[in-house]
Amino acid sequence: MSQRILNVALENDQDVVLVRQRARQVSHLLGFSKQDQVRIATAVSEVARAASLGGPGARAAFAIEEAGRGQQLAVSVSGGAQADEQAIVTAHRLMDSCETVAGASGVALVMRKALPPQAPLDGARLARIGAELAVAPGPNSYQEVQQQNRELVETLAELRERQEDLLSLTRELEDTNRGIVALYAEIEDKAERLRRADEMKSRFLSNTSHELRTPLSSIRALSRLLLERMDGELSSEQERQVFLIERTATEMSEMVNDLLDLAKIEAGRVETHLAPVVAENLFRALKGMMRPLVEGGAVELVFENEAPESFESDEGKISQILRNFISNALKFTEQGSVRVRAEADAQADSITFAVTDTGIGIDPEHLQLIFEEFAQVENPLQRRSKGTGLGLPLCRRLAELLGGRVEVASRPGVGSTFMLTLPRQFTPAAPEST
Repeated sequence: MSQRILNVALENDQDVVLVRQRARQVSHLLGFSKQDQVRIATAVSEVARAASLGGPGARAAFAIEEAGRGQQLAVSVSGGAQADEQAIVTAHRLMDSCETVAGASGVALVMRKALPPQAPLDGARLARIGAELAVAPGPNSYQEVQQQNRELVETLAELRERQEDLLSLTRELEDTNRGIVALYAEIEDKAERLRRADEMKSRFLSNTSHELRTPLSSIRALSRLLLERMDGELSSEQERQVFLIERTATEMSEMVNDLLDLAKIEAGRVETHLAPVVAENLFRALKGMMRPLVEGGAVELVFENEAPESFESDEGKISQILRNFISNALKFTEQGSVRVRAEADAQADSITFAVTDTGIGIDPEHLQLIFEEFAQVENPLQRRSKGTGLGLPLCRRLAELLGGRVEVASRPGVGSTFMLTLPRQFTPAAPEST
């Protein structure tokens, strides 16, 4: 529905001045902002000037239209010559919409702009607006030029203010960029220091591990000779003390080996030896290695193979990971069973080894702690069978080296399940070029 406000004939330049003034007056009475008043007046006058060049018959009509939930001002310029392209571009830029409409009086260019938020305009208010427009002063070219000059000065002042804001923002961004550059430089410097410190740590661990291996091997060998009575009989107290020496040296030797493996992985000096791996053959070897740990005990070690087909990986490193899982499970399970299961996933093209025990379990807040180097969860069984705190971190690093991952699920008092998931076809990463 459309409600007409005003009609203006466009026959000469004086009429163009009038329609600009009327457009400003109408938009003011309709509650548009001063900036929008200038936009509407400019768009209407540009289109009207082009239409007036076509001779008599051109008109500009102002109306209010219903638009969805609101109302909008519609200005239709019809008759005369068609608006030139530049005038249409200006109208598109300054108004909400601009379209060509065919009517009884010919083709008209209709420009629309939504009214500002306010109560809907009814017939009474539109009548008052029409009355105010009827008594408004007539066209005055001199006053219109003065008004346009004022608008131009205000626009220039606004542009200057925006330019100053833009310059201020630019300076602020430059300061911020300098700060970011300085921060990146600091981060790079610290990253380089950390890299050097990490290299020094890896070299220290590697060198220290090598230096400790020989004396520890000697201590273990001499302890075994004494326990085997190669140099004569031992008293019960001597035998107990030598056995303690041999056990402590073995634990230290395991820690040294884990340290050396971690150092090699961090230094990128660990090589993978890929070959077909058959889970059944792997389980047979693990049974033989783990048999001494379960003989005569209250814990049953069970192997279940659901992955009959072979896959490509490093069997030695898989065995090292599973030995660690199984020995930990046996260490923290006083009765029940430890089950080792292999299962293939055709959809994911992977194979998963799961070691499930009926032991003490792990609290949820400790599940990530156990994969940190030298971290151990306090427990009476832990104190009775002290570990190095390096086994699980090493397992995670070895799994990543094989393109897989290590996961754990556990419930305190129920048991734990440690899982190793590997791709069936592993492709080693290409060495980085230096």
